Amino acid sequence: MFARIFALLPLALLVSASPLEARDQCNTGPIQCCNSVQSAQQVSGLLSTVGVLVANAAALGQVGVTCSPLSVIGVGSGCAATQQPVCCTNNNFNGVVNLGCSPVNIVL
Repeated sequence: MFARIFALLPLALLVSASPLEARDQCNTGPIQCCNSVQSAQQVSGLLSTVGVLVANAAALGQVGVTCSPLSVIGVGSGCAATQQPVCCTNNNFNGVVNLGCSPVNIVL
């Protein structure tokens, strides 16, 4: 009897886990879908247009360009095939640029 309970317990825990919670949030906010993710030097002209110093952006990591929040599965379409899902630390530029971005693996 106990063997059956212990054999089925991992399956019950797996079913009860909510995979969307891990998929639609980063530690820094919602996952963003960006048309490109580049170094600050590669998008220096765009950064200066929105008033960001290239050195400050470079210190944060990669820059996401033309980003929008990931749609929750079942509600929207998610990232387009040409977009990259990322977590970014600074999303204060209306999606034109997002600073401090790191790629995210989304497993369906």
